[in-house]
Amino acid sequence: MSSRKSGYLILLSLIFLVEWAYLAIDPLDRKDWLLENLLVFGFVALLVATRRRFPLSGVSYTLIWLFLSLHEVGSHYTYALVPYDDWWRHYTGESLNALFGFERNHFDRLVHFSYGLLLAYPIRELFVRVAETRGFWAYFLPLDLTMSTSMLYELVEWGVAELVGGDLGMAYLGTQGDVWDAHKDMGLASLGALIAMLLTALINLALQRDFAQEMADSLKVKGVQPLGEEEIARMLRNRQ
Repeated sequence: MSSRKSGYLILLSLIFLVEWAYLAIDPLDRKDWLLENLLVFGFVALLVATRRRFPLSGVSYTLIWLFLSLHEVGSHYTYALVPYDDWWRHYTGESLNALFGFERNHFDRLVHFSYGLLLAYPIRELFVRVAETRGFWAYFLPLDLTMSTSMLYELVEWGVAELVGGDLGMAYLGTQGDVWDAHKDMGLASLGALIAMLLTALINLALQRDFAQEMADSLKVKGVQPLGEEEIARMLRNRQ
């Protein structure tokens, strides 16, 4: 890793540490703040542990930092009570909710959308560099993983809410009375990831000379032999 990139990552880390420390002071609900930060602790620890063996690009680290920063704001206030409408009114004199006809606090929707928009590219970098995906699959699989992990997170939210129960469980779940909350959250995360992958594809289309060939090659059949029972039979023959 170059010294310039290393200095940039140190700067990002320091900024996030300051943000985290500031927003950790007197959160609206300390128990909910702790629940919201459990995954952050694990994720940041993973990034630190892999910084030398598997360093990401500056773009990916920046996108991850933006997402984690938004998440920390939500964990400080609880997602359902982030006062973005008050902030907007303070600077513009008008209500953002009234302007768009919002009937609920939509900060959680923003963060779910940002999950797909900001993290699909780092996920793509992982697929390309580890699984060596190319062409169509280098855009589809990050979208697919973003969608599946978004679904998984909704299941985790449901499980945690059931486990802790009461007001804490409802604060963590943050449905705000919307029975379709989980579906909308997953839909927005998927939309964000789709936009991110379309933008990435457009950039590559403009800059990558063999873009069309790579896309075509990625959709060609590589293994002519079927799998399933035929593959099991071949493995059994090889063991004899």
